[in-house]
Amino acid sequence: MEDLQNTRRTRGRRSQVDRSPATSPAYIRLSTPFVPQSVYSSDRIAAIHDGALRILEELGIKILLDEARQAFKAAGARVDEDSQLVRIGREIVESALATAPRSIRLKAANPAREQDYTLGSMLFMAGAGCPNAFDRERGRRPGDLQGYLDTLRLQQSFDVIHMHGPSVEPQDVPLQSRHYAMMRGQLENCDKPVFVYSRGRQQVEESFEMIRLARGLDKDAFANGVWATTVINSNSPRQLDVPMSRGIIDFARAGQMSIITPFCLAGAMAPITISGALMLQHAEALAGIALAQISRAGAPVSYGGFLSNVDMRSGSPAFGTPEHIKACIGSGQLARHIGLPWRSATGAASNLADAQGAAETVMALWGAVLGGATVTVHAAGWLEGGLTLGYEKFILDIEALQTIAELTKPEAADDDALGFDAIAEVSPGGHFFSTAHTMERYKAAFYRPLVADLSNYGAWVDAGSKSADQRATDIWKQTLAEFQAPSACHGVEERLEPFIRSREDAGGAPLED
Repeated sequence: MEDLQNTRRTRGRRSQVDRSPATSPAYIRLSTPFVPQSVYSSDRIAAIHDGALRILEELGIKILLDEARQAFKAAGARVDEDSQLVRIGREIVESALATAPRSIRLKAANPAREQDYTLGSMLFMAGAGCPNAFDRERGRRPGDLQGYLDTLRLQQSFDVIHMHGPSVEPQDVPLQSRHYAMMRGQLENCDKPVFVYSRGRQQVEESFEMIRLARGLDKDAFANGVWATTVINSNSPRQLDVPMSRGIIDFARAGQMSIITPFCLAGAMAPITISGALMLQHAEALAGIALAQISRAGAPVSYGGFLSNVDMRSGSPAFGTPEHIKACIGSGQLARHIGLPWRSATGAASNLADAQGAAETVMALWGAVLGGATVTVHAAGWLEGGLTLGYEKFILDIEALQTIAELTKPEAADDDALGFDAIAEVSPGGHFFSTAHTMERYKAAFYRPLVADLSNYGAWVDAGSKSADQRATDIWKQTLAEFQAPSACHGVEERLEPFIRSREDAGGAPLED
């Protein structure tokens, strides 16, 4: 017992000296080790799919963009210009599903960061689209350019984040020039697959041009690889607005990937039953996929789902609920039914990086993982239902993602790993700390926590009695202080500067209605 107590004391001291592991290349490309789960029988999934086709055929979807309605009309859909309703026959959807690719290679500045976007891959994105930022030292504040750059650099610093996203909205940059700052931030600081907002044709094309300049691509090389992704949200129930419709068309024609993602909340923008909400989500996603394939057959496009429920007492969105988890798994069943890679999401309604926020995010994360999601968005940092990106929350969520990533590694069970000789070496009631089997392995054995403090109480008190979010503050501050742009970004600033200056001198690119 005395030996064990001494070991605990030593372990506690060591954990305070050398806590944070380096990022691990083993996290760069992940494949799910889990058999996808089910909440519905195969015949009920077929019924949900058929019901979605019936929604599109009989009820239709309102599409506000003239160009998109005309594209559907040319493809054989019934279009009512007065109501802007488009009724899409199932043969149009079936044709679209036949041409949509099953696997998409996401290009990156660093070829080692490229990803195969396909069923079976397991990718994670940070929280995205947050108008506010929060950390323990500065509190909650409107998103600004510095916050946007901070969160990009945090995304770049952890290998378990696979695709970049706009975590914090830089509201101190005018809308007509914001895309220059946002693209510049990604291209000068990051070497993973990048994100482009669909905020009008001119902004999208200028963002594409910045990628071409930064990566040294001509138009053919850009069109022949997927260098940019965007997220398309329908306006549930049954509506596609102008920017989203135009984004689908523009990305499809340019050969870039759009992730079609209805954001449905059961009981508010969708039926109160999860199955009914899934049917509506599925219909809207199929409509977006069809528009992409009508615009360009074979265009890279992803099925998406972000379905949870509302709190029926307040009307507020809820995340990490049993219904959210079931919806994630059901979405995965529908994605596999049509054979396409798909996007899910975690979430947190909590206002703080507290026990509630952790539980909501981790439970939703397991829903996405067990549903077989290709990419899980909002997987790190999301607070307040997406209104805030939390720096400490980001670090705490990275711990959860790295834990999931560790589960993808095969576990050794050969004769040497089984350790019969080590068991024979230790007397009953003894310990394995000093066996040859342990001494050969202990330096690399077990996951080394990023945030979690495994020291004993006395060592924890001696180190300042810090809570998990306090330790997370230390980690994000150290990460940003030590950040250096990857080598793939060298020279990008010089290549982008003349283009950005000329466009800003011309007044930028205003948002389009």
